[in-house]
Amino acid sequence: MRRVAAAAASVLCVAALALGGLAPAASAASESTLIVQGASFKSNFNPWTSYVEGDKYINTNIYPSLTYLDENQKPAPYLADSWSTSSDGLTWTFKIHTGLKWSDGQPLTAKDAAWTYNLLMTNKTAATSNGALVTQFDKVTAPDDATLVIQTKVPVADMLFTNAAGGSQPGIPIVPQHIWESKVNDLAADSNLTIPVVGYGPWTLTDYKANQYATLTANKDFFLGGPKYDKLIYQQYNTPDAAVAALRSGQLNVAGMTPAQRTALQGDPNITTYSVLGSLFLSIEVNRGAKTKSGKAIGTGNPLLADPAIRDAINFGIDRDTLVKKVLDGGGVASAAFLPPQYIDNWQPADKDKVTFDPAKANQLLDDAGYKKAADGYRVDAKTGKQLAFRLGTHSDSAQDAQVADYFVPWMKDIGIKITLEPMSFSLLNENLAKGDWDMLFDRWGTGPNPTYLLSTQTCATLPDEDGKNGNTDSFFCNPEFDKLYALQSTQVDAGARMQTIQQMVNILYTSGNNLILFYANGLSGVTTNQTKNYMIGTVNSDGNYPPQNAFLNWRSAEPVATADDSSTNVWLIVGIIVVVVVVVGGAGTVLIRRKRSSTDVKE
Repeated sequence: MRRVAAAAASVLCVAALALGGLAPAASAASESTLIVQGASFKSNFNPWTSYVEGDKYINTNIYPSLTYLDENQKPAPYLADSWSTSSDGLTWTFKIHTGLKWSDGQPLTAKDAAWTYNLLMTNKTAATSNGALVTQFDKVTAPDDATLVIQTKVPVADMLFTNAAGGSQPGIPIVPQHIWESKVNDLAADSNLTIPVVGYGPWTLTDYKANQYATLTANKDFFLGGPKYDKLIYQQYNTPDAAVAALRSGQLNVAGMTPAQRTALQGDPNITTYSVLGSLFLSIEVNRGAKTKSGKAIGTGNPLLADPAIRDAINFGIDRDTLVKKVLDGGGVASAAFLPPQYIDNWQPADKDKVTFDPAKANQLLDDAGYKKAADGYRVDAKTGKQLAFRLGTHSDSAQDAQVADYFVPWMKDIGIKITLEPMSFSLLNENLAKGDWDMLFDRWGTGPNPTYLLSTQTCATLPDEDGKNGNTDSFFCNPEFDKLYALQSTQVDAGARMQTIQQMVNILYTSGNNLILFYANGLSGVTTNQTKNYMIGTVNSDGNYPPQNAFLNWRSAEPVATADDSSTNVWLIVGIIVVVVVVVGGAGTVLIRRKRSSTDVKE
């Protein structure tokens, strides 16, 4: 029998792994703290280069934008109180809210906004994350502290959207010139972690521990209305089970979950679960040849994937309806389209281009291309003698990746393709993506009502430079016709004409075989409604789904539920590890010990 001391030590280790690092307790007993399960961080809150969801959620709450997306997904005044356009549509004049100050007390003016945009327009590193949004800008000036003038080369159809905070892809953050002008020569090396981070928004970043938590302190004087909570902790968990266990115990207020976990929580009187209409896709990226902007080949991708017959066969070998039914428990939409159905619901490819589950067609495509099956059932390239064997990178902290892979691997075997899974941390997988060191990998992207940013990740301009830097590509896709359409849609102020152009772009992506979209999953989450109210925004539709949520609004609208003893608000932060130890000993820990897959399914 194990000694009691050894068992206790083991339990403590499991508890620590499950929590992923507890954030410190609030300094004052009277402070209220909202604790939200965090998406993966890239350990980088640099507003010029960060692009993953966790970083953007933080940045959109600590830096201002000209506008923000309201609960109806429409642009509303933020840093800009109002705006007007010239008759030719080439000049936008924004009246900037006066009397605001950065968190260090320095004035926030239109000059900060002009400096931000000009750096985006002239500095490659500064343009890493959002440069594609200003390609049509010609000149940006601040004639006075309350006026910002943006002159464009052509009319820009989505000016108010691309500058809007909130949503899946937040707009361009305005930064303090007096902080960043001394850092211009080495922007890429700055993770922006001098705490507290100087910004202006509803929150200030006041503490951070890599891959564990970020602590935000409320700006109660925020001019659009300060948060109702005093602090917010964006807490990462190493497994979905650990996050849901923390939600059950009350040490976490908001958590994402799987369909099975949602079902298990239905009877809990302290937790309300919600379904949010999905705008985030899960895809399998295919590396058909990673290149730099100049066309230089990079990376270790398998050159066989350059053959469209192989990419098409893989696509026809995927049963998307089964994935929605089995992995999502019906909570989502099977789709191979690059944009979510609620934003482009009238698009359908031509019949000849439609992708359906058809393993017979997949096998025929490979037979016709000359890839014959060997005795072991896997196909071989006649020219090189190499097996059709590809690596598939998965997020090691994603239970959903593992579930989908369980179906994908045997489907590929059925058509003679061997798949080797390569689980990687979030950071490593994204590093490999940027370097082209992969064959295929799981990827997630989301968009709001304006798809410009997401579409920009497929343009040639986002390929890296010769040194592998300054790139924001999604799958090394580069198509001149797509780029022409991308430039055109950004100028089309007529919504109908713009949608037709975007549909053409989506069709190019649909038939390229670079980005195999699997589904759009409804977002499932739980809130401890005995502790927190008014977290969700918008109105539920007839199917019981909320509209896409917005951290810029969620985190401000959430309110603590008054209790008889408000001093106990943060007790779970103090004793959290004790709770997890009890959970582990009590039985749920058996599950936590045995499961190796983990955490939140996000992009990234």
